[in-house]
Amino acid sequence: MFRRLFIANRGEVAVRVARTARALGIETVGGASAADLDASWTRQLDEVVCLGPAASSQSYLDLEALVQAARQTGCAAVHPGWGFLAENARFAALCEQHGLTFVGPSPSIIERMGLKWPSKAAARASGLPLIPGSEGLLQSVDEAVELAREIGWPVMVKADAGGGGRGMRRCVDEESLRTGYAQASAEAQAAFGNGALYLERCIEGGRHVEVQVLGDRWGNAVHLFERECSIQRNHQKLIEESPSPALDAETRARVGAQAAEAARALGYCGAGTVEFLLDPTTGTLHFMEMNTRLQVEHPITEETTGVDVVAEQLRVAAGARLSLRQEDVAAKGHAVECRINAEDPADGFRPTPGVVTAFEFPTNVGPGRVRVDSHVAAGDRVSPHYDSLLAKVITWGATRDEALDTMAACLEGASVEGVATTIPLHLAVLASPAFRSGTYSTAEIPGWPPVTDAAS
Repeated sequence: MFRRLFIANRGEVAVRVARTARALGIETVGGASAADLDASWTRQLDEVVCLGPAASSQSYLDLEALVQAARQTGCAAVHPGWGFLAENARFAALCEQHGLTFVGPSPSIIERMGLKWPSKAAARASGLPLIPGSEGLLQSVDEAVELAREIGWPVMVKADAGGGGRGMRRCVDEESLRTGYAQASAEAQAAFGNGALYLERCIEGGRHVEVQVLGDRWGNAVHLFERECSIQRNHQKLIEESPSPALDAETRARVGAQAAEAARALGYCGAGTVEFLLDPTTGTLHFMEMNTRLQVEHPITEETTGVDVVAEQLRVAAGARLSLRQEDVAAKGHAVECRINAEDPADGFRPTPGVVTAFEFPTNVGPGRVRVDSHVAAGDRVSPHYDSLLAKVITWGATRDEALDTMAACLEGASVEGVATTIPLHLAVLASPAFRSGTYSTAEIPGWPPVTDAAS
């Protein structure tokens, strides 16, 4: 195992990785921007170096500065966390060139799966079903229009290098497709330096289901079952749960085996997530993409399986085999995660930077158990420069109702002051009949916005 690990990220993920590294006897070094040097999360690391100014482009996204910091502090490996450079093939290659182990898959796999169409081609070769659409990248808007007429409206044009909803447009007719094509391509070019697009049939009211996979350098791969991530806003996840209420046991076993086989066929090493869209009309799970990194929502998988996903990442990066076989993996109970962000959902999810004056979540509530993954303490400043995530509240119960009841009790008893948060939204969703019944989809956020009594 590595003696020293450099964590090329900040905030909650830095704290999360450091926790497991510490348990494995690994010293941790982190890089922080000038704006983060006094943040409480930096005290969870053994050593911290300043990367540069507050702007991410001059600190957390500065590849050379990160590699130099890792080398100068005697680290043997680099963990990229999620976001920032976690799926940057150039960063992974730069680490390798300087004798640092990148905790993740090879640069070639990151590059292959990072572009949507090559990843779809790899998935299809592994036997995963794709959403009907173009056979490759579109060469012109006229080609897109002709294909849309064949497969039927509505359709989606998507950026090959896209992510987070950027470079994506829903089109209902030829006019909107011609407009959306130009807009999506320009947006993708500006955001990713790549304006290439492909087209898919738009699946209305679909459900976002993803499978956690692990692989090693010895050709082994397993799945840790699935997560449901359909509660989203602008393609950003808000609430996740495991297992998915939409899958029966037979479908769960089949899609898990398919995802693990795809990882094995790729020669995948590390933690990854195979994402699917469930078509409500056919019941088919269509492959969407593969995320070649640790996911924000991995704790619910840890709570239901008992597997430390970060520990497995570190072990296989060091050259060891996976510590578990597929027959060793079992999921028990139900887990749900709410992402608590410094945003005001009643004001269009406006970010609310400022000083957190109180920050406490009760853990001895409800019939289940509570886990809070956070990097924030009272007195910390929420910076406008970075992601607004304050905490992830994870609850586990023997049943889905127990997990949801525990989550509601925890959030109702939470004390977070100084900044507005998304807690009211989470409580509204948890109380909504659609979410409680498990019949929700990506089409809307159940229970939000709250229905008001016009007569009051």
